[in-house]
Amino acid sequence: MKTCDFCGKQAPDEETLTWTTSVENKRPRTYCDTCSREHLRAMESKLDSEWW
Repeated sequence: MKTCDFCGKQAPDEETLTWTTSVENKRPRTYCDTCSREHLRAMESKLDSEWW
């Protein structure tokens, strides 16, 4: 079972293939597909310019 670190939505591991993962301050974070889509620009702005 995984939990979205933004909205708290929970889903079994096999249903989270479209979820986004990241590491922030050495801590793994997981975001559901809805939060990933809604906050895509904020996530992109955190990337170093070499990634885009």
